[in-house]
Amino acid sequence: RTPLIISGPAEDSTEIYYKIDRVSRKLSHSVDFDFEEKTRSIWLTEEGISKVEKFLHVDNLYDTAGKDSVDQRVRQSLRAHHLYKKDVDYVVRNGEVIIVDEFTGRLMEGRRYSDGLHQAIEAKENVQVANENQTLASVTYQNYFRMYNKICGMTGTAKTEEDEFIYTYGMSVVVIPTNKPLKRTNYPDVIYRTEKEKFEAVVEEIEKWHQEGRPILVGTVSIEKSEKLSRMLEKKKIPHQVLNAKNHEREAAIIAQAGRKGAVTISTNMAGRGTDIILGGNPEYLAREELTSQGHSLEFDLNPDQQNQFQQLVQKYRKIAEEEHAFVVEKGGLHVIGTERHESRRIDNQLRGRAGRQGDPGSSRFFLSLQDDLLRLFGSERISGIMDRFGVEEGVPIEHALVTRAIEGAQKKVEGYHFNIRKTLLQYDDVMNKQREVIYNQRRTLLTEDNLRPLVFGMLQDVVQECVKAYAHEKTYPEEWDWDGFDRRLFDLFGFGHGIPAEQRPQAKPEDLEKLIIDRYKEIYQKKASEVNDQVFREVERFVGLRVVDGYWKEQLHNMDHLREGIGLRAVGQKDPFVEYQIEAFDMFHEMIAQIREDIVRYLLRIRLVPDGGKSAPSRHPIQSSPVRTDQVPPSENRKPEVPKRGKIGRNDPCPCGSGKKYKYCCGK
Repeated sequence: RTPLIISGPAEDSTEIYYKIDRVSRKLSHSVDFDFEEKTRSIWLTEEGISKVEKFLHVDNLYDTAGKDSVDQRVRQSLRAHHLYKKDVDYVVRNGEVIIVDEFTGRLMEGRRYSDGLHQAIEAKENVQVANENQTLASVTYQNYFRMYNKICGMTGTAKTEEDEFIYTYGMSVVVIPTNKPLKRTNYPDVIYRTEKEKFEAVVEEIEKWHQEGRPILVGTVSIEKSEKLSRMLEKKKIPHQVLNAKNHEREAAIIAQAGRKGAVTISTNMAGRGTDIILGGNPEYLAREELTSQGHSLEFDLNPDQQNQFQQLVQKYRKIAEEEHAFVVEKGGLHVIGTERHESRRIDNQLRGRAGRQGDPGSSRFFLSLQDDLLRLFGSERISGIMDRFGVEEGVPIEHALVTRAIEGAQKKVEGYHFNIRKTLLQYDDVMNKQREVIYNQRRTLLTEDNLRPLVFGMLQDVVQECVKAYAHEKTYPEEWDWDGFDRRLFDLFGFGHGIPAEQRPQAKPEDLEKLIIDRYKEIYQKKASEVNDQVFREVERFVGLRVVDGYWKEQLHNMDHLREGIGLRAVGQKDPFVEYQIEAFDMFHEMIAQIREDIVRYLLRIRLVPDGGKSAPSRHPIQSSPVRTDQVPPSENRKPEVPKRGKIGRNDPCPCGSGKKYKYCCGK
């Protein structure tokens, strides 16, 4: 569901986030705003809109659109306060907000939420707000993997997602039998009414197995829950280790001890950690730890004395580990306790799979409550009804295969819900992917082609043809052509007009006009190119082409995001949002390609090459040091010429202002 994004810094001020954070703290749930926790969506009520406009002194909250709008930033601030929790979704470390991976429980250093959400969380936690990033490139994981000619994968928990693998990649899932028979016992789930009752029962379960000497692994869904359980165990004076995103650097040491006699380990989300808990402990790691405690280095270039000492310690701990392994196996192996069901059965299977590895015995049990996120959002009514039917009193758990099936049904519902989200996102990204392929092919050509002159002249021909078609259409008489508008358009593009006297215009033909303009352009272009070293001008062509393509693609990504956000409203008008998205996206892309061609041919003709004092040709990459200057302003700052008065203009006709855009995307908005 989360795409891969390459981003660069935007120029926006960060002060607005602190200001909006102060406003969002004054808004009340159900009065000023409401939200849906399941989809993490949030919206303002009429009263909330009025309050925000009053607090921020704006007349209309919806004056600007897209991710820079005040409304968007207010909603992101409310999401940060009410839908993203500290020590669950993120942690604050050294004045920095760091995302926690929901599957592995590890910190995702360097990763940031997009669309201003990360800045909203930083303002909420009162840490330094970093500049917002602008998306430079984006691709979903699915389309990224599809770029490979061949793909395959291996995991222990893919079978539950087989339908998605078939739909997305056309790949079936093959189950390989276990190396040794599975000896793990999976006990039925136990459900309590409240979270408090559930955690008390978990502590009792830990205490019972700990007294017998069995190693215990407890899985929690967040740092917050792992620390809560840790405090409860401290009160009972049960020694334990906590493995979460706050102390992941000690992961190897904690896991090495997790299979020892009587060990209790609390961990957040064991998925994707690739950890193998060895019953009885890991003798090599225990030997390394003892060497470290004596002040020795852990580097492999130990001197002979240290190597001998290390081998002796390994032998010592191997005997201890073998004795403890036999004891733990006799007692039933590692016992895994889950304190909550995850949205995906795959993640639960990852936790369960820590016990009963390679033929060892083991067991697992999940403790749940009706207050858990999964049951609260997707299945609590049915299970609550079962508890009422059986007359279950407070503090008494319910343990039945019927309940376990109901929970699995809730998980299937969530998995189906998320699969549909991914399927829809992939559909929309497939549209974007076709555009991405065209742009990246064009970029690759600009980067790798030695001679870009044919490409530039090809673009010139397309631009001139479009221009002639707009002002001198072959199906009309030359007397009806807009000669003045045509002249203004040519001056805007190339800095010269058609130069055809009035008396010669009645005999003019569109193809003659095209040839005249193209020849004039090439003449000026060749003269300009001859003024400098040929290699220098080739690098200039490359530089200008890349700058224009990258600038428009960045803008296109922003516009496509904005289009996708609002396209769902087309369903109100009995239209298919996806079909509408395809149509709009095609028009926007066609428009962007036309603008790219125009700007490349315009800038290259209007470039002034500044003497560089005998320096070498400009680099392909550093923009600041390029000896290129242009008389034109960036596309977003172009001033449109005055629109000439004429008859009724069709929405799909070229705009008479001379911009080259369709009328509906320009002055007809």
